[in-house]
Amino acid sequence: MTRSIAINVATLLLICTVGTAAESGVQRPNILFIAMDDLNDWVGCLGGHPQTITPNLDRLAKSGVLFTNAHCPGASCNPSRTAIFTGRSPNRSGVYDNGQKMREVLPDAEIIPKTFSKLGYESIGSGKMLHYFIDAPSWDEYFPKAKTENPFPRTLYPEKRPVSLPRKGDWQYVETDWGPLKATDEDYGGDYLVAKWVSDQLNKEHDKPFFLACGFYRPHEPWFVPEKYFKPFPLDSIQLPPGYREDDLDDLPTAGKRRGPNRYFAHIREQKQWKQGIQGYLASIHFSDAMLGHVLDALEKGPNAKKTVVVLWSDHGWHLGEKQHWQKFTGWRACTRVPLVIRVPEGVSSLTAGTEAGTCEKPVNLLSLFPTLLELCGLPAETHHDGPSLVPLLRNPESVWPHVSVTHLGQPQSYGLSTDRWRYIHYTDGGEELYDIESDPFEWTNLATSKKHQIKLNELRSLAPRKFVAKPGSAKKSAPNLVWKSATRNNAPPSRPQGGAVNIEFFNNSRKSIKMFVLDQRGQPSFSAIIHGGRKHIEKTRKGIVYQVCDGSGYQRGYFRVGDRDAKAIIPPEASAPQKR
Repeated sequence: MTRSIAINVATLLLICTVGTAAESGVQRPNILFIAMDDLNDWVGCLGGHPQTITPNLDRLAKSGVLFTNAHCPGASCNPSRTAIFTGRSPNRSGVYDNGQKMREVLPDAEIIPKTFSKLGYESIGSGKMLHYFIDAPSWDEYFPKAKTENPFPRTLYPEKRPVSLPRKGDWQYVETDWGPLKATDEDYGGDYLVAKWVSDQLNKEHDKPFFLACGFYRPHEPWFVPEKYFKPFPLDSIQLPPGYREDDLDDLPTAGKRRGPNRYFAHIREQKQWKQGIQGYLASIHFSDAMLGHVLDALEKGPNAKKTVVVLWSDHGWHLGEKQHWQKFTGWRACTRVPLVIRVPEGVSSLTAGTEAGTCEKPVNLLSLFPTLLELCGLPAETHHDGPSLVPLLRNPESVWPHVSVTHLGQPQSYGLSTDRWRYIHYTDGGEELYDIESDPFEWTNLATSKKHQIKLNELRSLAPRKFVAKPGSAKKSAPNLVWKSATRNNAPPSRPQGGAVNIEFFNNSRKSIKMFVLDQRGQPSFSAIIHGGRKHIEKTRKGIVYQVCDGSGYQRGYFRVGDRDAKAIIPPEASAPQKR
């Protein structure tokens, strides 16, 4: 049997299964699938930071099952979200880091909304669910329009950037910045518009059961939100992360010592912006939680409350100084541990009794969400899924659970592993870490070299993944050079930022120096760099950013718009030539 025939037969069998269930009167639940970006355990019910304000996350947790030992499949956005939406682990899919493109590595992979749509559901969504693209063919409806492949509605940002953290070098991500905005939620847009669109869907009846995705971008950088969300966190009251310790690197292996300290945290401390950064993160969490409140209110007051399964998750955590680190990309708990809440109403799913409110301490992984949703909806399991369904734990959080949770880092054979009590980290070069979370929740004492703990170390080694596919290169050759657009009347278009970080290498092919400016979303310039004749300059930036190139006198000569991958930008000789206006 050919592959295409096999697929068609399988699809027909699934459709027949769904039809039979419908005819028997079984009601299939709706799914509300809520993602928060870069949210660690700074949630009231998880106790990650004493000052966090998350009343809506907390009320959802009190009404469902809160998984207190949940971890992400990948230590950054792209591998984590790819694993969640395909059900395939990074060590089997080959998607290990943010620099890869999901559809280049996995061109034929079917993701959650497409599967549900094929099986009789209406698949709709809004906001960031995948890594800076929508995957339009997989959805029935999306906001913003799916064909744009831009999941972000209009969002208000400061006219002049940076606001709080000066850029120290080309390595610094342009979005690492924060501050309050004098704006209402509606003026701000962004996640407010996502919450509004999702709420509108929850307020109306649907002809078919729905899979409704709600992707909140905050607390992802940049941490700009309306100033009312900053007010509960006066700067002089800000407390440092509970997991921070100055000497926390001494007992790490070489790979851990390299992965811990980074230039961001050192730069933030040099600029005396540590507490301001924490304040911005807390404010962004507070804002995102308020947007969640709008969605939960709409669900509870609308016609779908008693027939909708709610799942809330974050793609990975975030360091704010722990292990001398800022950002993500690590195997430590500050990065791997994430909020996960699942609430199932009574009588609408295979879990007929619904969920009882409570907590589950078993080690689980977001890789399990796809198979869990299929089982809850009475749909056939898919054999290529790598995670176990969480339905047994939804029935009884104390059920026997023989599984561990693995978070993959950016390279094969580099990962963090979690059990009920223990955490094991393995690096590609063979470096290891071992922590007893019961007595050391912040992972301050590495026990991997302790003779007393060698039996436990060997046990955890035996539970680790055995196979790791190679990290594939891009399926396409490097993108061509960015297109140079001549413009001499300051008519370069405004930036339309989207997507993850990319590196652009600018070459000044003229003999004279040029000045380069970044245009914001209103077309206002912010100085970026001076590039002397015959020299080059590298910028870490984002898709949709516009760079304005001016001669030494400040007259605009042209511009580049950044694409979705690393590229070169060749500045022609005429860019620095004097011209009359």
